[in-house]
Amino acid sequence: MLLNHVSIVTETYPPEVNGVAHTLGHLVNELHKSGVSVQIVRPAHRKEKPLSAQYGLSHFTTKGLPIPGYPELKFGLPAKHRLLTCWRKQRPDAIYIATEGPLGWSALSASNTLDIPVISGFHTNFHAYSRYYNLGWLEKAILAYLRFFHNRTQATLVPTSEQQHTLHAQNFQNIHIMRRGVDKHLFNPNRRCDALRQQLGAPDDNTSICLYVGRIANEKNIGLVGDAFSCLKKSTPAVRFVMVGDGPQRGKLQEQYPQLQCVGVKQGEELARYYASSDIFLFPSLTDTFGNVVLEAMASGLAIVSFNLAAARELLKHGESGMLADKDSNKAFIQNIEYLLHNLKQRKRIAAAGYRVSDKLSWTSITGEFTQHLERAAGQLEEPTHAKQSFKHFS
Repeated sequence: MLLNHVSIVTETYPPEVNGVAHTLGHLVNELHKSGVSVQIVRPAHRKEKPLSAQYGLSHFTTKGLPIPGYPELKFGLPAKHRLLTCWRKQRPDAIYIATEGPLGWSALSASNTLDIPVISGFHTNFHAYSRYYNLGWLEKAILAYLRFFHNRTQATLVPTSEQQHTLHAQNFQNIHIMRRGVDKHLFNPNRRCDALRQQLGAPDDNTSICLYVGRIANEKNIGLVGDAFSCLKKSTPAVRFVMVGDGPQRGKLQEQYPQLQCVGVKQGEELARYYASSDIFLFPSLTDTFGNVVLEAMASGLAIVSFNLAAARELLKHGESGMLADKDSNKAFIQNIEYLLHNLKQRKRIAAAGYRVSDKLSWTSITGEFTQHLERAAGQLEEPTHAKQSFKHFS
């Protein structure tokens, strides 16, 4: 079945800055190019003006409340009856639910009532995040809910084989891999800017810049960047640590390490210049399902230092196209940074190998995979049986 109209349900969407919004923005752009009309179901942005449908994109907005620990984002409030009314008027060929909050549950319930094919995405390890916000006692309950939710869709998409195996072991069903892509036109080594390097304290190639891009929060294991800076600034004085992003730990980190350069959120070409003007990319997270920033750094020509998890595990080989430490081995993570700082020839070789890997991951090809999953679901209305179970106790 060829798709004409798709609904995407999400708690976050551009211009918000995070991995889920980033991925959905690219998928929607590519769906437009292929002639598919898309409806985005999401909480309204703060002080948002009413939007009209254009270029095959429409927005169905709901009320929302701030997500605990993420005040810049909202979770959508239940909206089943509004969705039923909307989808009866214009029935989607398929629905993709990217987030599992009350709005996502309403969409799942409504799709079940109307027999509309629905697949879901497992974008965030919310159960693992809970331990970083003094809610670790809820981790098992959150995981149980996520399993209950996803097992009632016709397929769940994850970005890596590692995530697929993990969820299968936790009794999630129908888990399929949908990779992530990178915009090579935006993120590439040609964006390197000598003026920006000089501004960051690296006037020549004898000074290296270690870059972190992302949310500055505990669940990103952000303290390890500060620890690495503290360890390496004495043995390697010609190094600068730059952090792009914002979050609840930014003030504390800057107070503890005043020489860390926290430059705030950057987007578009400005962000691309920060990537390309750096030398080593640090990805300390132990909780991300993927990490789009890793791909952006690879495409920008940086050598990657990461744990052997998520995007790095899926795409890179230790010592060949990246430097990957065993999980929880902070010492090895810092030693890998030090190795790259003191071995310029090896660093360039590893960065070049990572760059070649990124060449194979365009958003056009990734959206082709996404479309195939939606089309497959749209041809499976009579299966699987778990997608037909009653929602009357949860609507």
